[in-house]
Amino acid sequence: MPMEIIDAKYLISNADYTQCPAPDKPEYGFIGRSNVGKSSLINMLCNRKALAKTSSTPGKTQLINHFEILSDDRRKWYIVDLPGYGYAKVAQRSRRRWEQMIEGYLRNRPNLGCLFVLIDSRHEPQDIDYGFLNKIGKWEVPFALVFTKTDKNKPGITEKNVQKFLDGMMSFWEEPPRWFISSAISSEGRKELLSYLSGLNNAFWSVNN
Repeated sequence: MPMEIIDAKYLISNADYTQCPAPDKPEYGFIGRSNVGKSSLINMLCNRKALAKTSSTPGKTQLINHFEILSDDRRKWYIVDLPGYGYAKVAQRSRRRWEQMIEGYLRNRPNLGCLFVLIDSRHEPQDIDYGFLNKIGKWEVPFALVFTKTDKNKPGITEKNVQKFLDGMMSFWEEPPRWFISSAISSEGRKELLSYLSGLNNAFWSVNN
């Protein structure tokens, strides 16, 4: 049986990693281009309709948002909703501030077990996604891919676009990362993602007990 989340609650929002909760629990960040379905995915994983705030307006998430999760093994851990990258109708100064905030968090958060980078499965590969992945690769941030919004695709489109994206990564990477396909509507991928998170949690606690 996969791990199950039995409680999830919003904890705190910060503009600087130094103000985040003590790094004494495993933590997983979620990030992607604006409007990729990040908040909807977090809500689906936690089985909560309005845990993370969803919006049709790109650039809505502007802070590092921590959610405290309690799983059925009675252990607590964190999900972190991060500001999107790419298109957003914001001033250049604000965008640069977001970039610095995200970089500071990703490079300095010691308990970050994995960064889940969300990719919209409806579209062919985007250079901005590859650019971000190459950046976190240089920073040696552990990550996995989650291809979102599969319910909106016609048959075969998800597989086609996912394969194109993974093939494109081979220009820069020796091998593809762990990846998942998901739908916040149908809950596709939920069991697989929770199982992966469970394994990461176990690895963290085996080292930090």
